[in-house]
Amino acid sequence: MSSEIRLTPTSYIVLGLIEGGGEATPYDLKQAVAASLGDFWSLQHAQLYTEPERLAGAGYLKERREEGGRRRRHYAITAKGREALRDWLAEPTEELTELRDLALLKVFFGADAKAMAAAQLPAHERQLAAYEELRRDFGKVMPKGPGITLEAGIAAERIWIEFWSKQSG
Repeated sequence: MSSEIRLTPTSYIVLGLIEGGGEATPYDLKQAVAASLGDFWSLQHAQLYTEPERLAGAGYLKERREEGGRRRRHYAITAKGREALRDWLAEPTEELTELRDLALLKVFFGADAKAMAAAQLPAHERQLAAYEELRRDFGKVMPKGPGITLEAGIAAERIWIEFWSKQSG
């Protein structure tokens, strides 16, 4: 039951999370996204319920269904899924960050930047503090990839704090 499908960033998120964490239900994937990459990559939770089934149909994952109870679906990565993930990770990208910032959207359409800064500045300060706490708590034991992305998040929050500080004055 294998067919070729187009793999998307969501496909690779599912493959990567299952590769790193082992067999997972869609709910497990939703929890993993919230606890890890949700701060820098947004996706609709419904995708985490539909994408594993699609990947299983194409042979990238295998599915095990519980016999009784809620009959949850558990997914595990296959050799084909590991190969696709490995190939994708090895391919550099020139794609730039997609910026979706509600405060900037409001300022673009005429909202008062100083008033927006009054809300944004403390929000970014809280996020920076949370990231720095993660670094303090897990920095020495954090795997290299998540550690690098955490450093990017810290740098981004510092830039946003600088930006909104200029708007508040």
